Amino acid sequence: METALFFAMIILSVVLMGLVVVQARTPGMANRDSGSINRTRRGLEKTLHQATIVVTSLFLLLALIAGLPIF
Repeated sequence: METALFFAMIILSVVLMGLVVVQARTPGMANRDSGSINRTRRGLEKTLHQATIVVTSLFLLLALIAGLPIF
């Protein structure tokens, strides 16, 4: 059980790193002008953002479970 938990954490960490790198390369994020108009995320950018939140939440949950005294 413990091995599967750590294996899942490794997979999620690699996926999370990939999502963050892909988000950094998105052209919409390149314009960091503070005076620009606020805009909403749409399409692929929104999907990447939501996927990052889900993967981060899963990784946090697994890290908390792995930190329990039963392991």
